[in-house]
Amino acid sequence: MKYFKPVAFVLLALFSIQLLSAQETNEDQLSLNEGTLDNQFEYVIQKSNNYQDYKVIKKTWLYALKAHTMDSLKAIQSDLKNTQATVDSQAKEISDLKNNLTSTQSTLDFTNKEKDSMSLFGIQMSKSGYNILLWGIIGILLALLGFFIYKFKNSNTITKESKKALADIELEFEEHRKVALEREQKVRRQLQDELNKQKKEN
Repeated sequence: MKYFKPVAFVLLALFSIQLLSAQETNEDQLSLNEGTLDNQFEYVIQKSNNYQDYKVIKKTWLYALKAHTMDSLKAIQSDLKNTQATVDSQAKEISDLKNNLTSTQSTLDFTNKEKDSMSLFGIQMSKSGYNILLWGIIGILLALLGFFIYKFKNSNTITKESKKALADIELEFEEHRKVALEREQKVRRQLQDELNKQKKEN
């Protein structure tokens, strides 16, 4: 306890010296012609004289602060204009890119539509519709071919049967002709015999 008071006193003294040193260093860093506007205002406030509740500031300092403030505002305005110009330029680029994207998307959609469709007799059809139509036509042609083959076979069978029937009729006719011829010859012989017989009687 006895040693605590001198040590505390020494520490307090060192802390005070360090605080004063830091304050002086801070004041040394402040300037009216350098640094940020905040530092310049702080410089004017700290260096100006006090009069009752007021601060007495030199006119030259005020004019210098005004000039620095105006320069800063002009720089900010210039940056703002440049930033606005950049924003406008980027907005135009974005608009152009959007238009290009829309055009590209339209071209892509048209290309995909053309790729997925085919032209038949000048009519655009989807590939699935084209395939259905093509296979439908092939199916109809195959059905017609089958029908004609059936009809041909049927006609061929009828023709064969007709030829056979005709051959049978011709054979029957030939036999009938032979029989008729024989009968005619027989009748003629009988007639001749009768005529000869009557001649002999006369």
